[in-house]
Amino acid sequence: MSRPLTGVVPWPPDVARRYRERGYWAGVTIGEAFDDAVGLHADRIAVVDGERRVTYGELGQLVDRVAIRFAGRGISDGERVVFQLPNVLELVVAYLACLKVGAVPLACLPAHRHAEIGYLAKFVEASAWLIPDEHRGFDYLAMATELRPELPHLAEVLVVGERTVPGTTRLADLLADPIEESVGTAALDTLRPSPSDVAVFQLSGGTTGLPKVIPRTHDDYLYNSRVFADASGFGRDDVLLVALPATHNFPLACPGIQGALLLGARVVLAPSPDPGVVLPLIERERVTWIPAVPATVIAWLNHPRRDAHDRRSIRAIYVGGSRLNPEPARAARAAFGPVVGQVFGMAEGLLCCTRPGDPEDVVVETQGRPVSPDDEVRIVDAEGHDVEPGDVGELICRGPYTVRGYYKATEHNRAAFTEDGFYRTGDMVRRHPTGNLVVEGRKKDLINRGGEKISAEEVENLVLAHPAVLNVAVVAMPDPALGERACAFVVPRPGHTLTLAELTRFLVEDRRIAKFKLPERLELRERFPTTPVGKVAKKELREEIQRLLEAEGASG
Repeated sequence: MSRPLTGVVPWPPDVARRYRERGYWAGVTIGEAFDDAVGLHADRIAVVDGERRVTYGELGQLVDRVAIRFAGRGISDGERVVFQLPNVLELVVAYLACLKVGAVPLACLPAHRHAEIGYLAKFVEASAWLIPDEHRGFDYLAMATELRPELPHLAEVLVVGERTVPGTTRLADLLADPIEESVGTAALDTLRPSPSDVAVFQLSGGTTGLPKVIPRTHDDYLYNSRVFADASGFGRDDVLLVALPATHNFPLACPGIQGALLLGARVVLAPSPDPGVVLPLIERERVTWIPAVPATVIAWLNHPRRDAHDRRSIRAIYVGGSRLNPEPARAARAAFGPVVGQVFGMAEGLLCCTRPGDPEDVVVETQGRPVSPDDEVRIVDAEGHDVEPGDVGELICRGPYTVRGYYKATEHNRAAFTEDGFYRTGDMVRRHPTGNLVVEGRKKDLINRGGEKISAEEVENLVLAHPAVLNVAVVAMPDPALGERACAFVVPRPGHTLTLAELTRFLVEDRRIAKFKLPERLELRERFPTTPVGKVAKKELREEIQRLLEAEGASG
């Protein structure tokens, strides 16, 4: 039984009791549910990673082996583990191993760099960090070597790959060492967490600096996967293609890898969402179900060899991360058929989706409806009053898989949650005549780049460190493929100038931020427009960059 983590906001006891009585919370851990799946589907293929194919029985053995080795190294009982692996079998094994012994994965991305990992690992007091030795030309071992002195709680760095440096361990060495079955089973029984314990730390899209940490319990995260599978029609015979970064909430648990492996389905891991990778895999593995973001679907639509591959196995392409606008939604349905649906959700909890069989106008125009009968959804104005039907307002929500607070964020939680436990999402929505939700934008200062959420404030703080910058405002500019990209408006210091290449070099080499956060356009100004109270009028800057882009498009 693992120790409860301090800094986690629980559901009120009467609410938790209601969720259990109604069967939403099953009273089992994700690890126990996975063991049940192994017992039922031992001979079925569980995971495909390139040429590697493992059955449920084989996956169960690998998971138990690593779980015991983790526990022997102190990676259990509430200890936090930074996950920064690409889409490989080892990620799946290590994730499930952590959940079985009560260690808590922190779902970071391979794209994160020194700034993000240094902050997050220190904030959660991580004792272990899982990295590749190298991925897409970046040396993670070098980053680990640099950051380790700043992370006093970090005891283990586990590496997927052939290279190591002093103080790191190859995960393959743990996988290669079998354990006597009776010994392993007995040890795991003593380490089993409670269903109400935190299972996973997800990351928010954060609008106020670096991401907030979201504690998901075994109870709510297990229900998260199961209820989404039911709503979207995902089942035992499906073949799930995971081409998005696997630690994202969507491909991990909606129903994702987690849901697929609880149902006996097959998971196919892809190294990237590039159409040259994805389309052959769909044909080879007879893929049926794909989580995607608008940018990837648009790339598949425009691929010259799209129709050279057999896609008849596909039953569902669910598009989330950001709104799939009506025009590309219609194009996607014309190309791939009525299998295309929409998802709107958040790592904090609430999930909405269109359903198989919904009319085309619903799928094209809306982002779906809540998946749980106990999802409570309100659309409110700035004073917190419900808006009239069809009007735009902020979405607030609570329910059996929506958290009641961020981890160790007492002050922020006062603003992010209402007194009666509704989460203020910051999403501006309206209710479609069918009852589905239509997402109209963000209340907060957030840039949604193809599903990756960029905090304008975080990037602004880093840009301000450049010696040539007096002031900066980072805003979203529209993009046909990604939805939005970041544009930096900069007021240079007197006597200085700045180019986009110089700014990019500074942010990558000196500040070392994830590349998806980089401003992709730079506009120099002598001053910024301001509001009556003296704040930078970002609305005017967004309108200005839109006019510039439209003028450039017209002249081109």
